[in-house]
Amino acid sequence: MEAKSVAIIGSGFGGMVAGNLLAKKGHKVTIFESHSAPGGYTAGFYRKGFYFESGTLSFEASPSIFKAMSDIGVLEKISFTRHWMRWIADNIDCTPETYPDFKKMIYDAFPTEKDNLDRYFIEVDRMYNASLSSSEKPIPLLFSGVRFFLAIASYLITNRQSMKITKQYSDMTAGEFNARYFTKGSKIYNLLSGFFYPNMAAWIIGGAFAMFEDYWTVSDGMQSWADILTENFKQLGGQILLNSYVDKILTRDGVAVGVSSGGQTYEADYVIAACDYKKTFLNLLDDKTLIPDQQQEKIKNAAVSEPVFTVYLGLNMSNEQLRKYMKLPNVAYINLKIDTTVDNSNNESFFEQTSFSLHSPSLMNTKLAPEGKSSLMLQVMSPPGWLNNWGGTDKQKYKQLKDKVAQTLIKRAEAVVPDLSSHIEFQDAATPLTYERYTHNSGGASSAWSWNPKKKFFENTMDVNINTPVRNLYIGSCWAMQIGGVPGALIAAYMCIKKIK
Repeated sequence: MEAKSVAIIGSGFGGMVAGNLLAKKGHKVTIFESHSAPGGYTAGFYRKGFYFESGTLSFEASPSIFKAMSDIGVLEKISFTRHWMRWIADNIDCTPETYPDFKKMIYDAFPTEKDNLDRYFIEVDRMYNASLSSSEKPIPLLFSGVRFFLAIASYLITNRQSMKITKQYSDMTAGEFNARYFTKGSKIYNLLSGFFYPNMAAWIIGGAFAMFEDYWTVSDGMQSWADILTENFKQLGGQILLNSYVDKILTRDGVAVGVSSGGQTYEADYVIAACDYKKTFLNLLDDKTLIPDQQQEKIKNAAVSEPVFTVYLGLNMSNEQLRKYMKLPNVAYINLKIDTTVDNSNNESFFEQTSFSLHSPSLMNTKLAPEGKSSLMLQVMSPPGWLNNWGGTDKQKYKQLKDKVAQTLIKRAEAVVPDLSSHIEFQDAATPLTYERYTHNSGGASSAWSWNPKKKFFENTMDVNINTPVRNLYIGSCWAMQIGGVPGALIAAYMCIKKIK
């Protein structure tokens, strides 16, 4: 096999997986990362001795993730652990560890809805069982040769029900599905419609509930995962250039031939854009005529997944004391009284009403905070472009809105952690604009394209779209699939690898 030179834009999960596996095959790989540390959304950072996650808090599809880490040779080095969530609402305070636990929680909380819940779960059980069967083994696309065909054959046999459900509900939102069984705006409707992304496709519901059986995180922090992959990549002969923003993807006669960064040109046989899809084609590509005008317009106007707002808190409170309040490192605090929608970007009181979550890295691992202290993140999904995109170009207005939202969430979090405000030693916050600045994800998108089936960019939400109109330019990030996520980035990386021989 002749070694090829490969330029990878972005050191997120997709870029790191592709880089490691290509370097392992003997290819000459250079990863360009605009930030000062690797990882993208699968990363974290320290402030004043307190560790916080940059983006991803957890992941599903563990058989596929673990296979990939085994293929790379780092599985045993990563501190994978299960991710549990405590649920708090009006008459709910529970930690379901299984799908049956969750069902019992719902039935106990809404006894008058029993008949509706019975009808609801008849269909959702079917979705759940189909989703569970499809996620028990690694995704076939992670295999090659004979093993790929055997995996595909097994997948088609065991996942006919899952494919049927995907087709049946491909154009229906979860809200529309739930409205078949419950009064829209009721507490039970609001709870069941608040899973994951608002207005996500109904066929994802089964997979959302399957999280109770297969939801994981990294106890040493996501940055430790990124660092392990980075170190392994370098040991394999790969080169990673930090603080190296790629300003152009270079082409010649319709073929990608390299990238430019910091005024320097880097030639390559292949370019993998393990980064934002929109910016790849609308900003980075040197020859825009390679993308038809109609396609450029479609890319420009395509909806992306909702961003998040995060408050980072370093507390002069011990982990023992914080655990007394939170019970677990992860808490979902749910407001069932108000059907707050992220679709209204002009709702000034949105953050005063919506549900939010609490996550403590130091409750996962006490080493992630100074001795005798603890860390806490408050996170909420944000309306895209809230209040003229956080004040427009007015920096003072931006700061006012950012501070106001942070204080609102801190005050509301005192329902879980009493007197939280008086224990804050360090405080910072990230708006969607912060996430876009550091990750270059359009609109601060938290998981590639919109999960709303009415706003699809790719016609088939399960397709892996790594190919582009530019020869030797591939999409190697979660943006290659409609709903993205860590599994989406993983699949895209493996597909890119198969293209480079």
